[in-house]
Formats: sequence, structure tokens, C-alpha cells
Amino acid sequence: MGFRERRQKHKEEFKTEILESALSLFSEEGYANFSMRKLAARIDHSPTTIYLYFRDKDDLLFHICENLYAFMLRTLEEIRKTESSPEQALKDIIRGYIHYSLTHPEQYKVIFFSNPNLYGRPEEFTSRDTMSLRCWKKVSELFDDCMKSGVFCPMDCDTLSIVFWSAIHGLISSLIFTKDFPMPDPNVMTEILLDGLFKGYST
Repeated sequence: MGFRERRQKHKEEFKTEILESALSLFSEEGYANFSMRKLAARIDHSPTTIYLYFRDKDDLLFHICENLYAFMLRTLEEIRKTESSPEQALKDIIRGYIHYSLTHPEQYKVIFFSNPNLYGRPEEFTSRDTMSLRCWKKVSELFDDCMKSGVFCPMDCDTLSIVFWSAIHGLISSLIFTKDFPMPDPNVMTEILLDGLFKGYST
């Protein structure tokens, strides 16, 4: 490995270190109390060094979110390659997403409860090439495939996707945030939710 390659590798590793520390700090301090100064102290570097890689805390949060969506996109594509049935693929994706979110609750809270305007206005979100948008398009395509194969009754696939997304996040949020009530087993709740959603919108 030459000097340029080693230097680039070091930069990528340091960028990853910054993002991992930022995720922990967002989780501990919350979005409002997060500061570049606190982050700099955590990684033992000056704020100026961090600004060489990221503009501000929203830029940090954006990259944290994009990394998750990139991971989700790879997972979506892998499942679609190995599972020919769109219905089974969608169920596998939903189960995997719920399981991942529940096993990474702090990451989930940072990504979905920090800055609701991170991606801008709806028209900005749909016109900007991001991992989040690519992931959303793949999910919407899967719902469309389900409709074409007769799994769901005909309707706007984007709307149905959002209905599913809302129900799924409701389940995840209730399991993560509810601490003073005996919640049922997450796997049981997941299967009941899937059964209700698929039967409710079936042909």
C-alpha cells in the first residue's frame, strides 16, 4: 500500500471514529445538547479537526443516517436476490428491520427522534440522491411487486408503504420507550402485526 492509499485509509478510519463517537454523544446528550466541542473532547481532537470532515452536527447526523440506510439497502437487495416471492421477501425485510431496531435502540432513537427536518422539505427529499431515498424506492418497488403478484389489492404503493411503515415504527417505538408496562414478547407482536397488515390489505 502506497503513501496515498495509507493516507486515505487513515482518513476513512478517522471519519468512522468521529461518526461512532457522534452517535454515542447524540444518544447520551440528545440533539439539543450536542456540540462539536463536546465531540472534540470525546475523541481528543480539536473542533477544527472535526470541521475538516463535517460541517456541523446536522452533517454528522446526516452521515449517521445515511450509513444505516446504506446498510438497509444492501440487506434489501440481498433478500430480493435470494427470495423469489415478493410476499416472503417483504415479510423477511420487516422482521429483520424490527429485530435490528430493537437490538440497536439507541441508534434507532438518534436517527428517528433527533431532527425531523434533516432531509429538508418533502420535495427536497424526493429530488436529492440519498441512501434514504434509494432505500425508500426499493421498498416501494417491493410493494408494487406484491400488488402485481396479487398479495395486496390494487392501490397506490407509496401510500400502502407509508401505512406499513407507520405501523412498524409504532410497534418499535412502543417496545423501546415503554418501561413501566409488561409488554408482550416482541416476536409475538411482530407476527400479529404482520398477519393483520397482510390480511387487511390482501386481495
